[in-house]
Order: sequence, then C-alpha cells, then structure tokens
Amino acid sequence: MRLTIFASGSSGNCALVSHAGTHLLVDAGISAKRICAALAHQNLSPEHLAGCLITHTHSDHIAGLATLTKRFELPLYATAPAARQIAYRLPVDRLLRTLEPALPCAIGALSILPIPTNHDSPGSVGYRFTAPNGRSACLVTDLGLVTSQVESAVRGVDLAVIECNHDIDALQNGPYPYYLKSRIAGPQGHLSNEDGAGLCALCAQEGAHTVVLAHLSRENNTPALARSAVTRALEGLPPVRLEVAPVLCDGLTMEV
Repeated sequence: MRLTIFASGSSGNCALVSHAGTHLLVDAGISAKRICAALAHQNLSPEHLAGCLITHTHSDHIAGLATLTKRFELPLYATAPAARQIAYRLPVDRLLRTLEPALPCAIGALSILPIPTNHDSPGSVGYRFTAPNGRSACLVTDLGLVTSQVESAVRGVDLAVIECNHDIDALQNGPYPYYLKSRIAGPQGHLSNEDGAGLCALCAQEGAHTVVLAHLSRENNTPALARSAVTRALEGLPPVRLEVAPVLCDGLTMEV
C-alpha cells in the first residue's frame, strides 16, 4: 500500500491511497487542476480513481469537488451528515455513497474504516486503510481531542498521519481573535502539538514504523516545533520514520 500526501493544512488537504490497482483520493481541498497535476506525477488521472473519501465538509477539504465532479464521474464517499452537506452545495447526488462511522467497508482492494472524530463539522471522520496482506495506515486530522474510539482505531497501524495543528503558546500569543483561538483549542477544534504527539506515541508503541505530522497551522506552528514535541514523546520508544506533511507539493509518498 502507498500513501501520498499532495497538500495538508488550512489552505487545502488532499491525499492518495493506492494498493493493487485501487486508487482512492482522500479529500479534495485544493483545485481540480492541482489535483490532476499531482495525480499525473503518480502516472495517474482522475479516471483511475475508485472514488474520493471525504473526511468532512470544511472548504479546505472539499474546495476542488465542484470542478472535479463536473469533469469526472467520481464516486464520493462520506458519512450521512457530511453527504447531506455536500448535496446541499453541489449537484452530486448520483455520485454520493454513504459510509457508516466505525463500520468497515471494502472499496476495491482496500478495507476502509471511518473513524469518528470530534470536530465542528457534521459527520467528521478520519480513516484507517487495511490491505489484504494486513498492512495498514491511518489518516486522522481535524479533531479537538483524542477519544478512546480514535485510540482504538489507530492501534496497530504501520503508517500514521496525525494532526499536529498548533503550538499552544503560539496560538495563545498570536494574532487570532479570542473566539477563533477558543474554537481551535476547543474539544471540536484541532489537536495541539502535545496532544498530537501523544497519539503519535501510541501509534509507535503499537508498531507504527512511519509517522507523518499533518495539518500544521502556518500562523500558530512550525515544522520544527511540531517535530520537537513529537520527538520528545517518542523518546524511549521503537524508532520510527518521522515526516512533516507539506502544505502543497507533487507528493510526499510513503510505502506500507
């Protein structure tokens, strides 16, 4: 299985999961033009995609859907609340497929587990992907707190993409208005470096060999701060490959 990140952060999120000829986009929060270009770097086009998995309906996760679905018959997978939100905005009823939170399903060669997440968007989820050989990866961002359900869902993955959105001090002392700081730091907002680091450590304890830090805030974080917090949390644990997801690129690829 291969996981490639095309974009990660408040300006847009998009990733690709591939195994045995099954290619799934995760979110489409960048332009359709940019998605097509990123796919081309993987020798793929939207016609090769088995679908697009939606984590939730904030614009940085679905901004490219309008153009993408006009040009391509791309199945869209989302929980029922998220699917309703998409249907309100876009004429894509024929493309929508409903996922049940915490209930595995199969798409092509991959088993998909939607992981319920605490976020201020209806039906928000992360995803765990499992190949027939047992190899697995998870992508969990946009959550205000780590629940026991999230912890259970990520145990045993080989590759973990985990949110480390903000440094607490940078957020508190930064330029954002109070209401926005409260939203980001709240239980339906985003994970701090320290909370993300705790989830990364759990994944490492349970056997993950690669951890990717994702959805970093440009205003309230830096790759160095996020990496430092996670490195401290990983001290004494089995060694892992540690990466920081790019804001935008042609692809950061990890093999599982």
